[in-house]
Amino acid sequence: MQTDSAASSDEGASPEVLALAKVVARLRAEVADLESLGSITAVLERAKGVLMAREGLSADAAYEALAERAGHRGETLMEECWITLGGIRSKPSRPSGSSGPSGSPRPSHITAAVPKKPAPVTTGRGPAPDGGRSVFDSDRYLTAGHGDKDARALLADLAVSLADARTTGDAAEVLHEALRRPVAVDGVMIYSLGGAGRLKLIGHSGIDGVLAAQWQDIPPLAGVAALEAITSGEPRWLEDPAQDTVKYQLIGPPERWPTRAWLPVPGEEGVTSAIGFFRKLRTPFGDGERALLQQAVRLCGGSLRVFECLTASPTDPEVAAVQKIFDTVSGAAILLAPVRAPHGEVEDFRIEAAAPDSVDVAGRRGKELVGRRVLETYPTVAGTPLWQGYLDALEIGDTYDGEPFPYREVIAGVPETSVFSVRAARLGGRLIVSWVRHDTAAREIRRLTTMQRLGNLGWADWNLATDTIDWSDQVYAIFDRAPDLGPLRLEELPQQLVREDLPKLAGAVQRLLGEGTPIDRTFRIHTAAGVRHLRIVAEAETDAYGAPVEVHGFFQDLTPQRDTELALQESERAVLVQRGVLQAERAIAARLQHALLPIPEQSIELVGLCVDIAYVPSDTGVNVGGDWYSAIELPDKSALFVVGDVAGHGLDAVGAMAQLRFTAKGMIITGSALPDAMRRLNTLLLHTAADQTATTATMIMARYRPAERRLAWVRAGHLPPLLIRGGEAHFLPLPEGNLLGASFDSVYVEETLQLEPGDHLLLYTDGLIEVPGETVDRGLARLADAAARAMGGGFTEPLAQLLASLHPAGRDDVCVLDINLPSDAE
Repeated sequence: MQTDSAASSDEGASPEVLALAKVVARLRAEVADLESLGSITAVLERAKGVLMAREGLSADAAYEALAERAGHRGETLMEECWITLGGIRSKPSRPSGSSGPSGSPRPSHITAAVPKKPAPVTTGRGPAPDGGRSVFDSDRYLTAGHGDKDARALLADLAVSLADARTTGDAAEVLHEALRRPVAVDGVMIYSLGGAGRLKLIGHSGIDGVLAAQWQDIPPLAGVAALEAITSGEPRWLEDPAQDTVKYQLIGPPERWPTRAWLPVPGEEGVTSAIGFFRKLRTPFGDGERALLQQAVRLCGGSLRVFECLTASPTDPEVAAVQKIFDTVSGAAILLAPVRAPHGEVEDFRIEAAAPDSVDVAGRRGKELVGRRVLETYPTVAGTPLWQGYLDALEIGDTYDGEPFPYREVIAGVPETSVFSVRAARLGGRLIVSWVRHDTAAREIRRLTTMQRLGNLGWADWNLATDTIDWSDQVYAIFDRAPDLGPLRLEELPQQLVREDLPKLAGAVQRLLGEGTPIDRTFRIHTAAGVRHLRIVAEAETDAYGAPVEVHGFFQDLTPQRDTELALQESERAVLVQRGVLQAERAIAARLQHALLPIPEQSIELVGLCVDIAYVPSDTGVNVGGDWYSAIELPDKSALFVVGDVAGHGLDAVGAMAQLRFTAKGMIITGSALPDAMRRLNTLLLHTAADQTATTATMIMARYRPAERRLAWVRAGHLPPLLIRGGEAHFLPLPEGNLLGASFDSVYVEETLQLEPGDHLLLYTDGLIEVPGETVDRGLARLADAAARAMGGGFTEPLAQLLASLHPAGRDDVCVLDINLPSDAE
């Protein structure tokens, strides 16, 4: 044991300062020893892991190989480990023996330390196949869809990373990161088997803190996959959420991780831990994935053994006997062993056993206290009467009964103070210490009060034998009653009830008091603040003859929830009414639209042209859109084609559509030129907006003269027509023309197109190309490609083929005219 020279030289220091100084010096020495042990063991486990991964060896075979190679080379085992590790990394050359494989200086003590050969690995499944070699098949893994990365190299990297881990939490993170891509692992949990068959979570990654805290400690229950994997030594593959939910108690919701695996970790004395792998994938684990996970878990065995060696405490038959007694008693009690300095004086006490109900001020309980030292864990005890009482009880043998004293400790930045009474008695060369925590009841009362206030509920007790009633403070607040008036008696309760609720509640209370039938009822009472909605839950305790003698229950104020329910019901009624109005409006608009726009069931012949028409209404909302078309023969044997789109939905849009459709048809029939007709339609919408909500629309109007095969057309803010000729699609250049209803100064210019046999000309509305989050240019390009394939592919119904290939988004109406000059036209 090292001593603190500074402390020993300061003869004027107080005893408590000297005690704390010795604690600091000892901790420094222990940290150095642990770092030395950790470096030696980590190098050995790292080298073994590399051989296991690279050459497919078991843990025993890897150790034998290292020892054999060290003998052939005339090196120590540690030197052979460094050589093995140096072979997996590409580093600049360095003088022999100057550093380890990572380039860091090699500890001087490594060559002198040769760890004891590990015991054979026991898995509960008999000897490993093929003379101890791993069953992992890298070729099978590589052909299972995990890419081109060599499986052995992946496992070698994993072995190095695991050897660098310092805690089981680090090991879980290393596994998670290494297996995230090749096996799609989304979470890792590591459990260790503790006393009485309980599982303790010792590491996790990819699992949120709340869920990990809920499953930190698992009692020995049936249906725990991790426990089954440990006790049987066989993996548990959970790949069917429906069946797994029935068979096992799953960690987290099944839909979060549909596939899971629990694999036992081989140890020197059997399986004492298991590792769980969680995936969001719904597909079962493949053969290659199973083999890779099993090999990865075997690599973890060495790292977990290192952690166990660093944290394990020596066993003592006397301590074990005391612990067995502690396990059967209630109350707080611990066994303290003195820790003596080189000269024999007691410098600290170590906790060697603890009763399950032993809880300190920081909330540490039972076995969590074992291994801690008094002055390290509770430093302010030094120099107090309690400390002197421990020393007197140990040296003199007098039982110490201390007066209640406060103890203060800062936990996570928050000071916690508790009052204790402590008793200490000598047992051989140790101390049995028990204590009573006086503030526990007060703390529980505060918690109960807070819970009642937050839940807006309070407890009530009725003693039927003495005819007395007790209420908690929150019940007085619920009933809006002054506490100095005392609780309401049963005969007074009807005075506050709403009359309509009295019969049902009275009947339930009579059954509770007469037959002991539990009650769970809601009722209303009158208070100064208005009517309140309450809930009563109560049950009766009966005597030996079955007659109720006491009633225990609680009242809860449900007024806020009830007000919310009423508001929701009122809102639902309003929504239903509005929905009915909108559905009626939609039905009227749909009938009106159908009457105005009858869609032919087949292609129509019009002045030598074959015209296909398609109209697809919107599949969302309850409103009918304003898309429309016209395709008619004029008195002079020419044809008029119009496609338009009125902004908005509903009856207003349908009305504006009808106005534009019939007005345009009338003006063209009476001889108006296309630009003149478009200007008048623009004026019509502008004047209509003076008395109503402003309405705008886009439109394309075309007139075809069959004798010349010439199509004249004008546009008002509409998308360009699409011409498909010779299997290629081209959009026509856009002439000037603003949308209708936007400005009195709008100008409309006429363009002409000479049709050829086999041509298809598409007039359409924007619903054909619009996709949320996509630009108009991209939608037009997609339309051109689809139209070229549909119109030039020899389909009997090219327009239907076009709609099927585009899959319009359905958020808006779609109206399309396919104007085709047949190939055999004269």
